[in-house]
Amino acid sequence: MAAPPTQPPAQRKVIHVDMDAFYASVEQRDDPSLKGRPVAVGGSRARGVVAAASYEARAFGVRSAMPSVTAIRKCPDLVFVPPRFDVYREVSDRIRAIFADYTDLIEPLSLDEAYLDVTEDIRGLGTAAAIAEEIRARIKADTGLTASAGVSYNKFIAKLASDQNKPDGICIITPKRGAAFVQSLPVKRFHGVGPVTAQKMERLGILTGADLYDMTLAFLQAHFGSYADYLYGAARGIDHRPVRVNRAAKSVGAERTFETNLTTAEDLRAALHRVADAAWVRIERHGTRGRTVTLKLRHADFRTITRARSSQAPVTDKTAFLSAGLDLLMAQLPVPDGVRLLGLTLSGIMGEDDEIQPSLL
Repeated sequence: MAAPPTQPPAQRKVIHVDMDAFYASVEQRDDPSLKGRPVAVGGSRARGVVAAASYEARAFGVRSAMPSVTAIRKCPDLVFVPPRFDVYREVSDRIRAIFADYTDLIEPLSLDEAYLDVTEDIRGLGTAAAIAEEIRARIKADTGLTASAGVSYNKFIAKLASDQNKPDGICIITPKRGAAFVQSLPVKRFHGVGPVTAQKMERLGILTGADLYDMTLAFLQAHFGSYADYLYGAARGIDHRPVRVNRAAKSVGAERTFETNLTTAEDLRAALHRVADAAWVRIERHGTRGRTVTLKLRHADFRTITRARSSQAPVTDKTAFLSAGLDLLMAQLPVPDGVRLLGLTLSGIMGEDDEIQPSLL
């Protein structure tokens, strides 16, 4: 006897909420003298790396992860402020409490952005767009900050849409418009397509979603391997990934940029102790364990290396975590040119049932 036909899954309604220049906006909110000025969170005028930039700073080309010296060249009037992650997390918790009034299906990506599945309209607002607008209004009233939102039928397009009308904007992409919207955009904007892959695509003549749409699946498999299916679907506005509650982080850690380059083994060991302390706090907060410890080391000339060590059993305490990091660090000595950044992370923490997100470098 033939099995009865299965019903197609219900059309999802997904919102991607993205706070506008979150860290910098918090600083401008809390210090009125910074309003309207180009602000960089993190780093200093002498050294370090920009963690976040206000829109006034972005107008000069200042971006996150940019060395402070480069940022100053682009924007001589740039104001640096130290990060206050405890404040950012407190604000983020308030925002997530607002999300929870509209759905239990919340997938945070970071402190300042999250996916919400609002297929079930539990407050009876009628549309996903109405839900997104009410959430944005409540965030502004409760925190004094603005958020942008993308509303669509899947995560891929919702994330693209949230960036479309920034800052303080909303973009709604219906299923009928999905494929055309994606095909109108440059592929370098696609979530999961990093600079290296974007350059490879450009060499292959793929600059836009429309160019990607014209490629056969076989062509994409030949050039992009296991990511071909993702790219092929993306070009057609297709993304079946669900909003995943409590998604496990792939890695958790911390890094620090130093005011002066560190050259001695004693100074480097002491610095790694501090980095490991900060990282372990985050690891405990996430409640995660992993098998791979990775050291990140940036030399004075910005040359960056990573070294990793994996164990058969999970790393379950800070002593083992630090010990692995110190072994990796000592293997890199001496460093006569000096070290400007150290990082230490724990990874390999995803369970067998966790979703692997596309990550094209």
